[in-house]
Amino acid sequence: MVAWKTGQKLGKIDNSKAYGRLCAVEYDNNAAAERRIFKLKKSKIYPWYFALGSVLIYTVLSVLPGIIGIGYSFTDWSAYSKEIHFVGWKNFINVFSGTEDYFRYILNTLLFTLITTLAKTGLGLLFAVLLTDKVKCQNLHRGILYMPSVLPILVTGLTFTSILHPKNGFLNEFLRGIGLKGLAKQWLVDKKLAFGSVMAVDIWRGTGYIMTMLIAGIAAIPKVYYEAAAIDGANGWQRFRYITLPMLRQTIAVTIVLNVLYGLKVFDIIYALTNGGPGHRTEVMYTAVFKMFSKGLYAAGTSISSVMFVFMVIIGFFMVKILTKDEVVE
Repeated sequence: MVAWKTGQKLGKIDNSKAYGRLCAVEYDNNAAAERRIFKLKKSKIYPWYFALGSVLIYTVLSVLPGIIGIGYSFTDWSAYSKEIHFVGWKNFINVFSGTEDYFRYILNTLLFTLITTLAKTGLGLLFAVLLTDKVKCQNLHRGILYMPSVLPILVTGLTFTSILHPKNGFLNEFLRGIGLKGLAKQWLVDKKLAFGSVMAVDIWRGTGYIMTMLIAGIAAIPKVYYEAAAIDGANGWQRFRYITLPMLRQTIAVTIVLNVLYGLKVFDIIYALTNGGPGHRTEVMYTAVFKMFSKGLYAAGTSISSVMFVFMVIIGFFMVKILTKDEVVE
């Protein structure tokens, strides 16, 4: 349309030639504009050596020790000898041989990761949806749910060790006081209940943090979608299913990745509550690493850490593939 109008204005000049000259001029203008934009962007890009200090610190304090640790996992490094000898795959064979029950520790780690990730993500999403609706004292409810995530883990561990004490803990005393004596259990001592109790405490502690991230994601969804849905007569479930959930997909993916990485390297909450007991029922890989280093078996500890590193890389790779498979790259 633009070319046809231009041809009419030119009168006797051939329309095809005019259109060709117009295209050439437009191409030159676009190229000049792109060059100006590139120069503008380039002028705002800081030199790469500005990041050199941070990269150097990260490499020296994180990457290099990790590589050295993997190297030591192939030796007999320990506190009982000043000499270090190469032993090949011996430490890794011990991990998978079943002599130290490492398979149970791996299974506990994976089970902890799966259950806590599902529970924290599900409960966090539920609370986020409820607390972005019109609720009285909305900020107060959000603060109460978020507060456990900012408490130091040692404080959380000591508090729940007292609450779940089998004899005079608050929970059992409360159950006995209301006539439910049969529900009073040895929460952190019973082999059947200890691991579930630890996971419940971790879910209580982490749900508020996930809720906060999802609330931020919901707040970023344009209100026009909900207004259009309301005009079309969509109910609350339909708005959640067809608007909130799809628009939150990326935020949910981030929360899942964070939960999985946390679960695979969990240590502090278990150490504070049970220290891996009773009878190693709550033992995970990093509590086993801690105990190996406590015994002076440094090479054995680094070999377990190396195994967990491989697990995290593999699981993280497939998670990123699954969670981003439908993304459109512009």
